[in-house]
Amino acid sequence: MNLNDFTSILQNPGTVTTDTTPSLEAIVNEFPYFQSARALHLKGLYNQDSFKYNQALKITAAHSTDRTVLFDFITSEYFAAADTELSTPEEEAPAVPAIKEEPLELKISPIEASILESIKEAALHAVPAEKIPEQQIIAEPVLESDIDQPTVDLMAIPPEPTPEFNLGIGKPLDFSNDEKHSFQEWLQLSHLKPIERHTTPENPAPTVEPVIKIDPERQKKKELIDKFIETNPKIVSVKNATPAVSLNERINSESSYLMTETLAKVYLEQKKYQKAIQAYEILILKYPEKNAFFADRILDIKILQQNNN
Repeated sequence: MNLNDFTSILQNPGTVTTDTTPSLEAIVNEFPYFQSARALHLKGLYNQDSFKYNQALKITAAHSTDRTVLFDFITSEYFAAADTELSTPEEEAPAVPAIKEEPLELKISPIEASILESIKEAALHAVPAEKIPEQQIIAEPVLESDIDQPTVDLMAIPPEPTPEFNLGIGKPLDFSNDEKHSFQEWLQLSHLKPIERHTTPENPAPTVEPVIKIDPERQKKKELIDKFIETNPKIVSVKNATPAVSLNERINSESSYLMTETLAKVYLEQKKYQKAIQAYEILILKYPEKNAFFADRILDIKILQQNNN
């Protein structure tokens, strides 16, 4: 791929095809910090429905100075659009005028005419061949074992779908414009706990308790407040008070708002099976019309979880 070809693709990302993706991958391998090439290569992997896309998305985000630009790119219309090859209309061939074919008169020489006459005469005087009596054919009984049984093509029977196939594991994650939380969740790296170092000083300095001076005026006010609390312990509740919302209810409402099918797939790709199950349980409450679909996905996750244990 030369510079002109790359510039043309950069100006029109929709022209990325399966043929240009390997060339873009070669550019990325040679220039790993070339952000534009990585973005175009990412679109090529998305068009191919490649299993390399999800990991390439993480690497591209790590090399991007602004992840918001990358998010806007992968959620744009021309990114999700399939590659279209420009096809030039075929030029119609000029119509060839029809030529009237005149009937050709065959000219037969006298020698050929005499040969044809002799062939006709031989056919007329030919003696008809005697009819040979047909032999009577006795049909032998056919055994059931001799009858060809219909064979079953085992290759034609489709295999049962696996949980990985039903869950779409390995397929590119498809984010929408309002799924920034899911996008950030996929880009999260493993959090490392800080190393705790317990250092004990060789000669610890003696601790000296500070001397607190009590202000008599402040002490007098404190005694008055304590006396008031003892004599008036009850506080009248305010009517029409707003009901207190528990922290769990607020967290659940926020989780329901942020929960999407893409986020559930993110947890699956990260092998966080328990979180994925909880995600689909929230989606069942959020979209009751898809109850059966999400329930099947939960069963697939549990089977996958057992197989990986």
